[in-house]
Amino acid sequence: MRAVVGTVPVKDFPLTVGEVTLSGEVLRINGETVPVNRGTPALLAAAAKAVEVAGAGKITGFLVGDIGLGDGSRRLYDYLVRNLDRFDVEAMTFHYLQPDVDWHNRVLFAVESMPRKPLLIADAGFMYAAKMSGNASSYDLFTPDVGELAFLADEAAPHPFYTRGFILHDENKVPDLIRRAYAHDNAARYLMVKGECDRLAEEAGVMETVDTPSVESMEAMGGTGDTLTGLLTALIGANGMSITEAAIAAARINRVAGDSANPTPASQVIELVHQLPRAMETVLGTCRHH
Repeated sequence: MRAVVGTVPVKDFPLTVGEVTLSGEVLRINGETVPVNRGTPALLAAAAKAVEVAGAGKITGFLVGDIGLGDGSRRLYDYLVRNLDRFDVEAMTFHYLQPDVDWHNRVLFAVESMPRKPLLIADAGFMYAAKMSGNASSYDLFTPDVGELAFLADEAAPHPFYTRGFILHDENKVPDLIRRAYAHDNAARYLMVKGECDRLAEEAGVMETVDTPSVESMEAMGGTGDTLTGLLTALIGANGMSITEAAIAAARINRVAGDSANPTPASQVIELVHQLPRAMETVLGTCRHH
């Protein structure tokens, strides 16, 4: 089982835990429905579609509504601390939660009480909390974009708002930013840096890059970074895929799906998600034949 922890931008959405499925343009979980836009719903839509295509089990969502005030995030943090020991999870992805170092550390401690320690993936707000807590190296994978990488690389910044100006959000600076993040213990075992060129890295440096197909209009479609993380969540362990194999496959599939969706600036991320089955066959079929 793979799990995704995050929030949805709906004020009254209740704290809900259960299997997530994609039905048309909405997610379903325990009788609740969530529209797929960007953020955690986009991540979950990609993950749910990918596990269905790959026959890779199910995606369990840990969701709550939070419109940015942090009240939902705190309820979800508290639930995780009290209940994680009941769940047997292979890989766990933490996504949009309001960063809170104290709650983050309590959740990380609760992970130790689980039946087996899952692979830990963090993106967005939870990745910020992991870095701010000094526990980044407890994670197997972070999935930052270039701006988020700049925060990881700034050892003095206590919060993303305070990332120093000389640390540029520049694609050409990515290898330097990766080195800085690892030098100051602010990175997970692996980094999947999302951008015009997606880069998989470890402490020794960039391992592999994926930059084709290059779909310029994907940059304007909100949620494409979330779908990449969702794909990765679904593929780790599927048919024996390692973290690094899953990361590269996810980056390629995301780009092929984006290309097939033929997006415009008005396109929605669900259009990319609907292209995932064909893109997975193209990429994973090629992998199988080589």
